[in-house]
Amino acid sequence: MEIKGYTYGYNGIRGDFRKPEAVKSQELLYDLGVNWLCLAVVNHQKAFHSTEITFDYSRTPTDRDIIFSVEKARAKGIKVCLKPMLNSADSVWRAYIKFPDENMRGVDVYWGEWFKNYSAFMLHYAELAEELGCEMLCIGCEMSGTEHKNDYWRTLIAEIRKIYSGKLTYNTNHHHEDRIEWFDALDYIGTSAYYQVGINGPEPEKMRAEWEKVRENLGALSDKTGKKYVFMEIGCRSAKGCSAIPWDFSHREYPFDEQEQADFYETCLDVFMNDSRFAGVFWWDWSTFIYDTREEALNELGFNIHLKKAEEVIKKKYAE
Repeated sequence: MEIKGYTYGYNGIRGDFRKPEAVKSQELLYDLGVNWLCLAVVNHQKAFHSTEITFDYSRTPTDRDIIFSVEKARAKGIKVCLKPMLNSADSVWRAYIKFPDENMRGVDVYWGEWFKNYSAFMLHYAELAEELGCEMLCIGCEMSGTEHKNDYWRTLIAEIRKIYSGKLTYNTNHHHEDRIEWFDALDYIGTSAYYQVGINGPEPEKMRAEWEKVRENLGALSDKTGKKYVFMEIGCRSAKGCSAIPWDFSHREYPFDEQEQADFYETCLDVFMNDSRFAGVFWWDWSTFIYDTREEALNELGFNIHLKKAEEVIKKKYAE
């Protein structure tokens, strides 16, 4: 497994990356033994049906913020995947960004405009990633409604290749991996691996059996395409039952359960670490500002693993 990574920065806004609390959080993250950092930088379009994408000067981290975080990682010898992410300001999941393919006259009215703007957004970060020497660029995340527009995506990938020399991936959603025809133009098959491995119960042996099914399916796709797969997102909240719905962030009535979270992480790595077709993992996610005490950890029901059992799992596995 070449990528022992973690995602950082998703919840950061303009200026956050350079604050002392963020520097402290990054240092604690590096103590896990990571060799890759996925730096998530979020911008927003006004609504899921908008074609216009504008930079939010009050919210989105600036290039200066990104440079600061990348240089911090570089000082630790850590490789960087830059992950520009487009969300919808109306809080509709980005997977629902979609337009009619054509009007009654057979004319593509909206897709061309949206991809023109999305390409400008992504090419800006491709240029920055090249200047900073980022080893990987993720060109999109869970944008299921757009993935069938093969020609547009291939054109964007070709444009990125002209200015960026590192590795490229795209982060599709779990169970969508074999639907994307243009993965052959990228270097890795990327996925959000929120598989329901606890669906039959949270016991480790049951989770491990479900992970083995996932490995078989992704391995077959890797063999077919000649591309390794990488878990661009994966995680599980420290709440009881979340291994059955690991993407969940909304159910706050679930009781704290750090053991189920730890078992999710450990069984995943047990199954995948030695698969030659598996490039690695970027766990979701490490907060820009992390808490300080075990007492705070015991009251935190999110994806963070700091000062929880899963943190020791990651440290042990990443040291192997």
